Amino acid sequence: MTYADPVEAATGFAVEFVGFSNPLVGEFQQGDARSGEVAIRPTATGPITTVLLRQLEGDDSWSVLGAGTDAIVPTAPAAGSVVQSPVTLQGTSTASEGTVDVAVRSQAKAPPLATGFVTGGSMGQMGPFKNTLEFAKSATPEGAIVFSTSSMEDGRVWEATVVSVRFG
Repeated sequence: MTYADPVEAATGFAVEFVGFSNPLVGEFQQGDARSGEVAIRPTATGPITTVLLRQLEGDDSWSVLGAGTDAIVPTAPAAGSVVQSPVTLQGTSTASEGTVDVAVRSQAKAPPLATGFVTGGSMGQMGPFKNTLEFAKSATPEGAIVFSTSSMEDGRVWEATVVSVRFG
């Protein structure tokens, strides 16, 4: 997905790809001449998910590179790596009851290729997670692994880290 405006790109990504409901969207923070980030929050006091953006050469549209939050820090797979089923999911996290939801996605409009979870730390204490997840063959060569937590109050997406991958 590409957009003419970086804030629209971050908002569309957060809602359509990650699954945020009515997020609070921050202003675009310029990095270099062709990149930057936008903060996404589920509520005014909720955690920040930072969406990373890059302006494409040629048509100057904006594309999302990934997203991150301090509470979910995957180390595998690495951004841009080639993954096959089953994919190894590894890193550290903290979440209510330790559960971080995981989805393997090929594109925004399509259902996930697989869903599962990892269990790391809880109640503000970071802890390691490691699991594998089998996924269906993707119709597209690129996709992402979406790691997210949900609000205990209403189940909405609370925060997320999104790692861009290639399917091999």
